[in-house]
Amino acid sequence: MSTLSLDRYLARESAIHAADARLKFIATAGFILALSLLPVGAFAALALAWAAVVIASAAARVGWLRTTTGAFFALPFLLAAAPLVFTRQADPLGEVDLRLFTLTVSGEGLKMFATIALKSWVSVQAALLLSFTTPFHELVDALRRLRLPSLMVAIISFMYRYIAVLAEESSRMMRARAARSASRDGHTGGSVIWRAKVVGSMVGSLFLRAYERSERVYAAMQSRGFSGEIRHMGGRKLRSGEWLALGTVAAGLSGFSVAARLWFPTA
Repeated sequence: MSTLSLDRYLARESAIHAADARLKFIATAGFILALSLLPVGAFAALALAWAAVVIASAAARVGWLRTTTGAFFALPFLLAAAPLVFTRQADPLGEVDLRLFTLTVSGEGLKMFATIALKSWVSVQAALLLSFTTPFHELVDALRRLRLPSLMVAIISFMYRYIAVLAEESSRMMRARAARSASRDGHTGGSVIWRAKVVGSMVGSLFLRAYERSERVYAAMQSRGFSGEIRHMGGRKLRSGEWLALGTVAAGLSGFSVAARLWFPTA
C-alpha cells in the first residue's frame, strides 16, 4: 500500500542540489519577498523573475515544465482576489447584469488581479524548486539552524513524520466502510446524503483517534526525556563561499526590487 509523503525531492547531480539548505531557503524566501513588493502592473519584472526560475530549474535538472505546471494547483486560491475586479472603480470596462444587482468590471481591478495571480504563480514555482532540490528533513534542519521558533519547527517535523500515519488510518476506515456497504453499479453505499453523514462520522472519528494517538506519543516521548525541543547532532557552519553566495543573492534581489520600481515599465 502506498503511503503519503511530503517529500518531493528529486535526486539530481547539480550545484543547486549540493548547496546548503539554509542558503536555498533564505534565497527562496527573499525571492518571494521581492516578488511581493513589486508594484501593480510590473509584468515585465514578473516575466524576468519567471525566466530566472526557469533557468534555475534547468540548472537543477528538474525540468522547467515540472515547476511551471506544478504551480497551477494554487489557482483556486486566487478566488479570494477575484472580487478586486468588481470592487475597484477606476477605468470601468463594462457591466455584468445579475438581475438582483449589477457588477462593474474595472480595468484597475483586472490589473491588480493579474498582478496577484502572476506573483502567486511565480512564487509557488520558486517554492516547488526548493522542494524538488532539497530533502524535507534537510529543510526542517535548516529551519532549526536558522533559529526559527522551536515550537513551529517541532510542529512541522511532527507533521512530516505522522501525516502518513493519519493517511493510512483514513485508508483503513475507507476500506472498512466499503466492506460494510453493498455495491451497486460499481458504487458503494446509499444516497449522497447517507454518504455525507458517513464521511462526517469518519472525519470525527479520525480526529478523535488522532488526538488519542498524539496523547500516547507525547507521553511516550516525555518518558524518554523529551523537554519540548528535538535534539539534533548539529550541523556545520556556512562556509565563506556560501556567505559570498548569500550576499550576492541578497544584492541581486535588492537591485531587482529597485530596478522594478525605477526602470521596468508598468502596465
